Amino acid sequence: MNSTRSKIAFGIAWLLFWTLMMLVAVEDYRRDGGTAYWQPMLWEGSSALVATLLLFIQRRIGARYNHLIATPWRWFAIQACIMPLYWIAFVPLAFGIRHAVYSLAGSSYDHEPWGQVFVYESLKITVFAGLFTVIAFGLLSWRELIGARLRAEQANALLREAQLQSLARQMQPHFLFNALNTISSLMHTDVQRADAVLVQLSDMLRAALALGQRPQAALEEELRLARAYAGVMEGRFDGRAQIEWRIEESMLGVPLPAMSVQPLLENVFKHTVERRRAPTRILVSAAREGESLVLRVEDDAGRLDADQAGESGIGLANLRARLAALHGERASLALSQLEPGGVRTEVRLPCAS
Repeated sequence: MNSTRSKIAFGIAWLLFWTLMMLVAVEDYRRDGGTAYWQPMLWEGSSALVATLLLFIQRRIGARYNHLIATPWRWFAIQACIMPLYWIAFVPLAFGIRHAVYSLAGSSYDHEPWGQVFVYESLKITVFAGLFTVIAFGLLSWRELIGARLRAEQANALLREAQLQSLARQMQPHFLFNALNTISSLMHTDVQRADAVLVQLSDMLRAALALGQRPQAALEEELRLARAYAGVMEGRFDGRAQIEWRIEESMLGVPLPAMSVQPLLENVFKHTVERRRAPTRILVSAAREGESLVLRVEDDAGRLDADQAGESGIGLANLRARLAALHGERASLALSQLEPGGVRTEVRLPCAS
């Protein structure tokens, strides 16, 4: 349910409520022998007008606290702080309208002493405002639930897309050909190393399939896939890639979008290692900074090109969309040029205390 539909539903409920109140007032007035039907309509109409104004003010003030809907006691505490507005303003405004209209009609509006009026009307408006505050809470909660489901579905759809992209890259003939060719060459010089690369290739494909079954995975699982991929690529580019891993052990359980670390590492091999003969040093790090997990993949020789800057080569747009779907503005992904050489890819996302 979007915001507009929620407002319409709430508005219809409010209108029906006051229409019912007005009809009941007219019927009671008729049974008491009254004939000037404009009077009960004025009584309830003035109450409806003032209550609508005060409710509008309440919602305007309370809207900035909608993010507290997940902690109901805090949300209701904020609404309770606004309630004195009804006690202070309702009686003067509503009864002021009635006195003014009666005066224009050449009559006088008689009612109980002001003290009794304030107590009775304040209790009544508190019940009414409380009722619709509960309704507003229900609508906001329902909207948040639907929004969470939509974000989850979006994240799952993006995950499937990322999985297909990743598997497509890994299963491309040139990738498998290069990996198998590397293994074949090593069989004549270093059988144990060839066997290790073959095992890593198998582990990489198995890990990719496993991670693709859910929207998030622990950093430890993501690193398992990334290390297997790195092992295959180090075997292919013998001596041209030196990878260092700096991972805080306390971060290994932090969840992040599945299939998100290996593509960042792949970016370095595609845009840097493949293009130069000299060794490339690559650093993969994960550490806590405040309330965020900061994951970095950087090299010492790369240069940002148009493909990387446009974020079109390795599915960074997909990863950014999944980060936004899961964490909103609290997560980010950025590429930056290092000097004198190198490219850093940095992912930030919230982590539990």
